[in-house]
Amino acid sequence: MLEATIKDSMLQFLEESQWLTPKQHGFVSGRSCLTNLIEAFENWTELLDEGHGIDIIYLDYRKAFDTVPHKRLLTKVQEAGIGGKVLKWIKALLSDREMTVVVNKQFSAWSPVQRSTARLCLGPLLFLIYVNDLPDWIVNDMRMFADDTKLWSKISGLSDCVRLQADLDQLRIWSDKWLLSFNPDKCKVMHVGHSYRFHYTLQQDSTSHRLLGTKEERDLGILVTHRLTVSSQCAEAAKKAMKVLGIIRRQFKDLDKECVITLCKSFVRPHLEFAIQAWSPYFKRDIAGLEKVQRRATEFVKGFKSLGYGARVHKLGLTTLYDRRLRGDLIEAYKIITDKEKVKKEVFFEFSDTGYNLRGHCYKLATIRSHLEVRRNFFSQRVVGAWNLLATTPDIYKIKYK
Repeated sequence: MLEATIKDSMLQFLEESQWLTPKQHGFVSGRSCLTNLIEAFENWTELLDEGHGIDIIYLDYRKAFDTVPHKRLLTKVQEAGIGGKVLKWIKALLSDREMTVVVNKQFSAWSPVQRSTARLCLGPLLFLIYVNDLPDWIVNDMRMFADDTKLWSKISGLSDCVRLQADLDQLRIWSDKWLLSFNPDKCKVMHVGHSYRFHYTLQQDSTSHRLLGTKEERDLGILVTHRLTVSSQCAEAAKKAMKVLGIIRRQFKDLDKECVITLCKSFVRPHLEFAIQAWSPYFKRDIAGLEKVQRRATEFVKGFKSLGYGARVHKLGLTTLYDRRLRGDLIEAYKIITDKEKVKKEVFFEFSDTGYNLRGHCYKLATIRSHLEVRRNFFSQRVVGAWNLLATTPDIYKIKYK
């Protein structure tokens, strides 16, 4: 409880002083996996629409939380403006720590812990402080979620590849200085929208490691492909949700309406709607594939199988997944426009200069023409039309969170 109280106070201090880098989205209020993903996809789809290629490098720390050296960590905590009794308390918390391993009720010898922030309530925040200056060492764009890091650059020629390689070299210097190494075998590069195949290398332990190329990578739980399409993610989400439905079907013979609603909301929908604003489907087959899961779930209620899907959804008091995605887009747009999400709304939206009138509201968004389908169907583009239709309700703050 004491750790949690101090953690909340430290986080509040760091946020008020704007010390934490805006590139970090982990364990920070107003940012999340979703904000990390939509910021990255916003930049990637915009670059593709402008005719540029992109190289995305996914970095992996080697035992990140278990290798943070305590003395260097305390130095960075002090640089963050945290001193006095709090700094002394953190130093005492990290000092003289020991650990043992238990296997089959047999205990190993106790060993001192000198390089770990794991198993501490304060651990994630201390790690954020430790890696906070990482973006200062590079010139290209990047996003972080705790230890999950990706950086990228637009690729219009080999000079852009060389500049991205220079960033990797800078990260190696940072790694040597702060003793937090990357795992080159798990670091990968994804080439998007261009034919250059520059061989990126990462220096580690006096050895030059060539980064492996990939056409599909899991990014914060979402499958990202080299075409930035969402079909693979839709198929996997539907597959996982169907497996859950199979488990439910085997465990429960007869289900009433309340049970189906509870089980679907608790165990099925999370697979279909996690960070959905970043990968909302736009092909008919993908939309149908996700809707098929809920269609199957509504048949579990006794006596409902003979009814049509629309009637089943109505009787259960549910809405289609398509309608839920539309509402989710509007809620996310509302949170960004009203600064409830700690992201720059100017990055996502351009406000219309028509001003307020009886047929609209003062938050009207401008429609921007896009050339590529992947850009036209991304969150910041597809939500504009639906958002502007809220003109029938001048008070946009009436949008409900559900």
